[in-house]
Amino acid sequence: MREEWTVIVYICQCVYVCFCSIEDPDQKIAMLTQILEFGQTPRQLFTTPHPQRITPRFHNLSATPSLSSSDFSPVSPSMESFEDLTEESKKMAWSNMNKLTLQSCHKLHKEAVTDIAVTLSGDFVFSTSQDSTLKMFSKDGALQRSTSFSNMALSSCLILPEDKIVVCSSWDNNVYFYSVAYGRRQDTLMGHDDAVSHICWRDDKLYTASWDSTVKIWECVAAEISDNKRTPFNLIAEFEHESGVNTLDLSPAGTLLATGTKEGTLTVWDITSPLPLNQLTCHSGKIHQVAFSPDSRHILSVGEDSCFAVTDVQTGMLISTVHAEEEQRCMCWDGSTVLSGGLSGELSVLNLLSSKVIHKIPAHSGAVSCMWMNEQCSSVITGGEDKQIILWKPQY
Repeated sequence: MREEWTVIVYICQCVYVCFCSIEDPDQKIAMLTQILEFGQTPRQLFTTPHPQRITPRFHNLSATPSLSSSDFSPVSPSMESFEDLTEESKKMAWSNMNKLTLQSCHKLHKEAVTDIAVTLSGDFVFSTSQDSTLKMFSKDGALQRSTSFSNMALSSCLILPEDKIVVCSSWDNNVYFYSVAYGRRQDTLMGHDDAVSHICWRDDKLYTASWDSTVKIWECVAAEISDNKRTPFNLIAEFEHESGVNTLDLSPAGTLLATGTKEGTLTVWDITSPLPLNQLTCHSGKIHQVAFSPDSRHILSVGEDSCFAVTDVQTGMLISTVHAEEEQRCMCWDGSTVLSGGLSGELSVLNLLSSKVIHKIPAHSGAVSCMWMNEQCSSVITGGEDKQIILWKPQY
């Protein structure tokens, strides 16, 4: 009670000082009239920030089967205002992954699809193939661009920030930079002695994995590449392996690198050191894909030995191995649930905690060769050896 009276006395003092400082008689009368009519509010009532508003959580997400640009967008604009709901929406999407339904199917390539990338706006999809072509098509399947860089297969692709440049790796040992605005190849990186199998990008650095048994990190500024100028590619790190590198993945923080080789060896690297942090042979054959968990504590790998292997990042120990009914070629996971594509063309939803397949979804008529999932986990695109690209969406 004493504190409240103190505040009231303080407010009255402020009003009196302010009132006495006015010399114009008309302004004094006007201010007095305002005080008598409406009261007087001091300039500052609070000295500490107001508690953050608690936004109500969504209980139901849109169940419409139609696809919009935001469905493909890695970060949907509608979700930016609800950052506290991002994890909840991801959990909901993964809990409904067994209800994945086909939205559309497109056959644009003449050979197996090897990788898929989607623009930040979600308006266009890019795909690479063993037919050596890069295709660009809209979400309704209308082909917009088709280009070829060499006579050999393109192995993977990604889109640089601002959606201006598409980067493609090839079995001809090169990496190609394609300008979306100009519709042509803008630059070429010739940095390996064998096929470039996989690429990724983070903070103006390009990571290239190759069958020449190396992974290389190149410094190249995205803005400079987009300016239609020849860009100097500076090699800043190189990681040596005992056999060809088939796949790689960066941790969410971008500080660790995981690589998988043709001989089944998984290696974890600190990108600032040429020496591996941990290394183990967790598959009896080629590793098709490796992926960090969202918390960077574990790495999931799938190989031609039909196994899912979970490795602890800190210790480098194999935590668990789950044997699948068939060879798995590609996958996405949230740390406990896996969506994978197999040799027969089926998609499988696997619970790693129970080591059981929850659901199987008929997809391609040949092996599922690649998979893309947006950051919200609300849209999935798969490519197969049947030359088809299929768009999927979990139903709620």
